[in-house]
Amino acid sequence: MDDQQLLRYSRQILLPQIDLEGQRRLLASRVLIVGLGGLGAPVALYLAAAGVGRLVLADFDQVDLTNLQRQIIHQTSDVGRLKVQSAADSVQAINPDIQLQLINQALDGDALVQAVQSVDLVLDCSDNFATRQAVNAACVARGKPLVSGAAIRLEGQLSVFDSRLEHSPCYQCLYGEGDEATLSCSEAGVAGPLVGMIGSLQALEALKLLAGFGEPLIGRLLLVDGLTSRFREMRVKRDPACRCCRARGNDE
Repeated sequence: MDDQQLLRYSRQILLPQIDLEGQRRLLASRVLIVGLGGLGAPVALYLAAAGVGRLVLADFDQVDLTNLQRQIIHQTSDVGRLKVQSAADSVQAINPDIQLQLINQALDGDALVQAVQSVDLVLDCSDNFATRQAVNAACVARGKPLVSGAAIRLEGQLSVFDSRLEHSPCYQCLYGEGDEATLSCSEAGVAGPLVGMIGSLQALEALKLLAGFGEPLIGRLLLVDGLTSRFREMRVKRDPACRCCRARGNDE
């Protein structure tokens, strides 16, 4: 770490939970962010600012005027541009030392597995159930921790799934086969600060996992009620019959 890096990251290096060793881990880390919308925006910005060394940004969409109410990584002048390009500009403006890989396609099949394999941690910031299930399956198959967030209307939720740990559930343990009929933000609406809050919490969970401090939300689901400003937590256990992660073996 050079003097400029020591100065840039000094405020978090001062934290005994991070210190120099934790910062070195962050600088050496590789992270995949799936989706650069309302959740992925604060995730990418905060991880870049914190010094996560390599960010893989994945999104196939273009910036739309309706995105700007909550997707703070994009500007009005970015309307019509690819989200990965717009996000890359914002990330590099914050921290030009961060290495970036841009994936301008819907991640599925072998491409998804390869992207997951190439990183240390995955953040699911997508907005549909099929993508969340596919990302979860790839993380389980490759033994990569997954930080998953979701938000709609005035409600949000967050959890961490770490298939490296025998006791950790996976996304499918919690949601099963799911419901493809779930409403999107374009149909149900969403408050901008709520997705910002969930995305910021996702970034914090990622830093904890990468730098090795604190207690990640493994086996716990955090529920956020933006209407009443209340937080609630639920315990989540592995499902021994889960078709996605049961191949990891029997629970301890």
